[in-house]
Amino acid sequence: MTHLLHIDSSITGEHSISRHLTARAAAAWRAAHPEGTVTYRDLSTDPLPHLDTATHISRIVPPEEHTPEQAKGWRLIKELIDEVKAADTVLLGLPLYNFGPPSTVKSWVDHLIAPGLSIDPETNQGLLGGRDFIVLASRGGGYGEGTPREGWDHAQSWIPHGVSLTGLEPRFVTAELTMAKTNPAMADLIPLAEASQAEAERVIDALWAPVAA
Repeated sequence: MTHLLHIDSSITGEHSISRHLTARAAAAWRAAHPEGTVTYRDLSTDPLPHLDTATHISRIVPPEEHTPEQAKGWRLIKELIDEVKAADTVLLGLPLYNFGPPSTVKSWVDHLIAPGLSIDPETNQGLLGGRDFIVLASRGGGYGEGTPREGWDHAQSWIPHGVSLTGLEPRFVTAELTMAKTNPAMADLIPLAEASQAEAERVIDALWAPVAA
């Protein structure tokens, strides 16, 4: 049976463009996989703890030697990795905050790096590859080639490197200029923002659409 892992991280609730995109993608996935199952995780309303000393050490010390604090951290690492392993498709909503990913997403990625669970300790081969990892990204401004802030989007450029040890390979669907409707200084960019979101929605709608014969 096919399984979807749907993860949101935006702190803006119903106003979030990344949540809008992940919800649209999840609906499209369900329509294409009516017998499939879904696990949902909201990193904003139920944030993960940052990686601490005990959890870090739990990845090095054999489980039978864990302290209670290390065992607690190890259980969370295993839970998060098992969620990914159970999924054929992972959807991640990735807004851009202060030119980087939400710290909750960084914590999620940090917990996925675990020799023996997500990485083969002998070969260093990632163990989470072979599944579709779709990142639905949103950014309030424009950071493309030729823009004043070209290269300032450190979320989309970081996450492929962040998960690379696990074997996950993200595919991005991005809507930009999302602040145009709320920032008067960007009002003239509203048509471009609407076009960017419409293109992202078009790509999402085609992800699991039947291929014409």
